[in-house]
Amino acid sequence: MSIREELISQADAAKQASRKLANTATGDKNKALNLIADKLIERQAEILKINEEDMHNGRENGLSRALLDRLKLTEERIESMAQGLRDVAAQEDPIGEVPKMWKRPNGLQIGQIRVPLGVIAIIYEARPNVTVDVAGLCLKSGNAVILRGGSNAFNSNQILSNIIQDGLKEAGLDKDSVQLISTTDRKAVDVLFTLTDYLDVLIPRGGAGLIQKVVNESKIPVIETGVGNCHVYVNKDADITKAKKIVFNAKYSRPAVCNAAESLLVDSEIAEEFLPEMGRIFSESNVELRGCEKTKAILPGIKDAVDEDYYTEYKDYIMAVKVVENYSEAVEHIYKYGTKHSEAIVTENYTTARKFLDEIDAAAVYVNASTRFTDGGQFGLGAETGISTQKLHARGPMGLKELTTTKYIIMGDGQIRE
Repeated sequence: MSIREELISQADAAKQASRKLANTATGDKNKALNLIADKLIERQAEILKINEEDMHNGRENGLSRALLDRLKLTEERIESMAQGLRDVAAQEDPIGEVPKMWKRPNGLQIGQIRVPLGVIAIIYEARPNVTVDVAGLCLKSGNAVILRGGSNAFNSNQILSNIIQDGLKEAGLDKDSVQLISTTDRKAVDVLFTLTDYLDVLIPRGGAGLIQKVVNESKIPVIETGVGNCHVYVNKDADITKAKKIVFNAKYSRPAVCNAAESLLVDSEIAEEFLPEMGRIFSESNVELRGCEKTKAILPGIKDAVDEDYYTEYKDYIMAVKVVENYSEAVEHIYKYGTKHSEAIVTENYTTARKFLDEIDAAAVYVNASTRFTDGGQFGLGAETGISTQKLHARGPMGLKELTTTKYIIMGDGQIRE
């Protein structure tokens, strides 16, 4: 069977499963989610052993420290995935919700009801937790999903998808509601782009190259999850102690994820007070800084930052630094180089904070907090399908409601249009 034939078979099975899943009772969906969570814990040792195979291969293939961290599963991370499923199960089911209903003068009752999108395909890179997070959200929101994970996480994704399907079968649901593409051949992605008769939406999660390929080549409607060139701006009225903690966390805690900060902007008025200690902290943690001329005058040991550095989503232990004259220059820098993902200001000035919230065009805008909170779980959504940086349909972390649409329902009593 060719790759195209195999994918059409999977997509057709997903389409059939989506029709049943769309009308599955909330209790049955929750039962499946909790069963899958239980199985993740029960089979934890098996998952970790298989994940270590991917980690070994990743090290052999020269994956960076940051990307290896993204790939790695631990007991804590597996427990977090299981808890995410339980959190999604505990949330209100969006399917069947009637956001509004009204009556027309002719007696027609018109309303909107929330329904699933249908069949969703997700293309993502080496983050096996995405397999579980996305499957859980799609299941609860009544969508069938086809998963195409990165080759670096292939073994981990396979065991996780098998566990998910076991949970679906035990709960009495169609196992084809969640399917993993079983080939790492890149031709599979090109085939997915063409399956307009089966897929309703395609969501890419990964670096700029992957996202742009999907956006430019897919014939399936795309929800664009964004490149995260995120900034932390330390304003002249910042609490320095607070700023150091926020900047370090935003860059260092998990640099390979899209909500990690890639650039640091510092007002010139406080740069000589703030940067030496911040530079020392990063140096001790092996974070490479690249700075403008003013930054280098304060931190002479760091590398020069060229224009391209401020455009770059490093996903690594590297950060670009720029000393700005004032608030206006910081905002203009963010507008020029940012990707409308997550932007943060550190300031104790209420007026400046409010202005930043109003003026910055991004999916998530922070005052005195790390950009690392742009995450479905951290926002109370249980998990997320991705962080949308576009403005149509969904923006920011995509939870359950963002995986639904609405249809009109019209109740009449024999009305005809004159």
